[in-house]
Amino acid sequence: MTTVFIDGAVGTTGLEIRERLAGRTDITLALLAEDRRKDPAARREALNDADFVILCLPDEASREAVTLIDNARTRVIDASSAHRVAAGWTYGFPELPGQAEKISTATRVSNPGCYPTGFLALVAPLVAAGLIPADIPLSVNATSGYSGGGKAMIAAFENGEPAAAFRAYALGLAHKHIAEMTQHAGLTHAPIFAPAVANTYRGMVVEVPLHLHALPGRPTLAAIEDVLRAAFDGSKLVSVAPGDIGSVDIEENAGTDRLTLRVCGNDADGHARLVATLDNLGKGAGGAAVQNLNIMAGVDPVAGLVF
Repeated sequence: MTTVFIDGAVGTTGLEIRERLAGRTDITLALLAEDRRKDPAARREALNDADFVILCLPDEASREAVTLIDNARTRVIDASSAHRVAAGWTYGFPELPGQAEKISTATRVSNPGCYPTGFLALVAPLVAAGLIPADIPLSVNATSGYSGGGKAMIAAFENGEPAAAFRAYALGLAHKHIAEMTQHAGLTHAPIFAPAVANTYRGMVVEVPLHLHALPGRPTLAAIEDVLRAAFDGSKLVSVAPGDIGSVDIEENAGTDRLTLRVCGNDADGHARLVATLDNLGKGAGGAAVQNLNIMAGVDPVAGLVF
């Protein structure tokens, strides 16, 4: 029986992971009682007793937790952003080329961020295929449900007072996800990242606009879609849907672990809008952690996930 300890099990992401692991007969979930959660000795013991540890903590707390593990057996999945570009950590996006194999044998895996998950699914295959040059300037516009901000933001939106319908943030263009997006997409220059929060609990839209006439060979919308379809062919979670639609809803994949990609635009004008929809708490957080756990444990990669 595989023992899993979630450090931060009562937070938003931790609760999502617990829901997906509930009822699993192949996993024993180790939990600390409320009065022991902040006891250093109890946490150290739980971290070292588990076969797998999933960290659902702020960045500094995640770094500290890793130092408390003093054996070579316990394997770690970090859901924070502390180790996403750190040496010695495997990036936990199994749909990217070669990553599933690396994850399967890794002792330290860093969960992707929710925004980078959509961005990388859209951009990384196109960079690898040469349709997008690594040194081209890119921008990414993205909107998340407010649950992505954790308990404080949830309370701010749900305390009964009027809340904004749409709130742009990180206007200083120094968001912590930028390094992750740049490195794992294979880009030379950091993209301009314009995130926002909408007044809906969960769901996410990530969009990358492209000037097709500025790309080598001036690829068509169909050519871009073909590359994405080939990149995710056979995936049970990532799919490419037709882009000739009138609108895309932020809640399209809310409550699931799916990720849907679309290539929208206008060939005549040479303009494209690459659009990804996912659940910021699903494929963007808890679902991704469980998928990585499954791969590391050698079981069905989508066991317990929500379709």
